[in-house]
Amino acid sequence: MPIEIKELHIKINVSSEPEQRQSSGVGEGDNSKEKIIEACVEQVMEILSKKEER
Repeated sequence: MPIEIKELHIKINVSSEPEQRQSSGVGEGDNSKEKIIEACVEQVMEILSKKEER
């Protein structure tokens, strides 16, 4: 008898970078975070626009 999976839960943990990298460039960390946030917002807006088209 085959097993059917109806739901799949994936859990991940995101941790910050090691302290060695953070101490080398304080300004770079802020800039990279802003870029990541900007990319995420852009992807969310694309998903929302595709849902509205349907």
